[in-house]
Amino acid sequence: MGDGTGSPADGEGTDSPSAPPGPVGASAVGSGPKRRRRRRLRLAGVAGVVVLAGAAAAGWAVYAKLEGNITADEAAAAELARYDKERPTALVHGAQNVLLIGSDSRAGEGNARYGRDSGTERSDTTILLHLAAGRDSATAVSLPRDLMVAVPGCRRPDGSRTTPGLAMFNHAFEVGGSACTVRTVEKLTGVRVDHYAVVDFAGFKEMVDAVDGVRVCLREPVDDKAAKLRLPAGRVTLDGEQALGYVRARKSLGDGSDTDRMERQQRFLGALVGKVSGNGVLLNPVKLYPVLDAATSSLTTDPGLASLRSLYNLVRGLRDIPTEQVRFLTVPREAYPGNPNRDRLVQPDAERLFARLRTDAPVSVSAAHPSGTPRPPAPTFSGNTAAQDVCG
Repeated sequence: MGDGTGSPADGEGTDSPSAPPGPVGASAVGSGPKRRRRRRLRLAGVAGVVVLAGAAAAGWAVYAKLEGNITADEAAAAELARYDKERPTALVHGAQNVLLIGSDSRAGEGNARYGRDSGTERSDTTILLHLAAGRDSATAVSLPRDLMVAVPGCRRPDGSRTTPGLAMFNHAFEVGGSACTVRTVEKLTGVRVDHYAVVDFAGFKEMVDAVDGVRVCLREPVDDKAAKLRLPAGRVTLDGEQALGYVRARKSLGDGSDTDRMERQQRFLGALVGKVSGNGVLLNPVKLYPVLDAATSSLTTDPGLASLRSLYNLVRGLRDIPTEQVRFLTVPREAYPGNPNRDRLVQPDAERLFARLRTDAPVSVSAAHPSGTPRPPAPTFSGNTAAQDVCG
């Protein structure tokens, strides 16, 4: 009414939807900055979501690429399932045995330079890797390709079947691939093979290059035209191409025997394990990706191992094993009667080793067999560990 009793003048101080409570003019001054802050926060939130989505998409793309690198050997899985009843039983829960097969196939990109592809491939290097149930040790046993063994009847790629018989170990892979090799190893050792992986020449080279080379020690210079290898004496860091020549050479390194070559391969693998473990690779995504890409690009495995998750679970159990508990050795063997270029198992030493692998018992290695002393409770086999200096 305008009588001074506090009734507002027309429109002055009234509450309306367009005028929030508060002193006249205050809301008009403060609303702009608040709106702008809220707008900036919304934009920042949207940007964050976009960044996270982009990172997730990139992460998924990397995951999909690495997973797509791996080839699952479905045919071998079907063949092994056919003979499942005759295969050994795993005795220790949690322990795992992985058969690693180095293929000498010349097929595929980058492999033709190592010789003519005759349409077949043989296992150039085969290692039975035993991982202890507690993942506190790992034992890698090399199986000579010239070892005379009983090879079972196996399915050829064309569907026909071979006749069981005595033959060189690498004959199993040549005629029947991974499945025949797994069955041959299981018959030879009594050890259940849980997984297997085949790596060709290109994959090996890329793995070495991914860790920026591996250091070895040479007592004298090497000049081997067949292996495409020319190196000085002393400590030398080998790239992938040189490393492949080094582990495969026969004529210019050592005594030219397969035995010497396997020992060289074991020392090299020990140095490679040490390089990966001591270079922060497993905990550094930037360094880990090229290693994973190289490791999976030329990899063929059983279906149970043909995924990044499965490979990760396998490697996760290895990363905490001390290098001195990663052991390399060759199955006890001697010259085959009547043919010094072939091998046979030395018994009972070989069976002692296989029994320890089957039961997850510790395996000890040393540079030479102990002599002049009683046999220790845990048999000691000739070999080395990943902790040993390559020049030691």
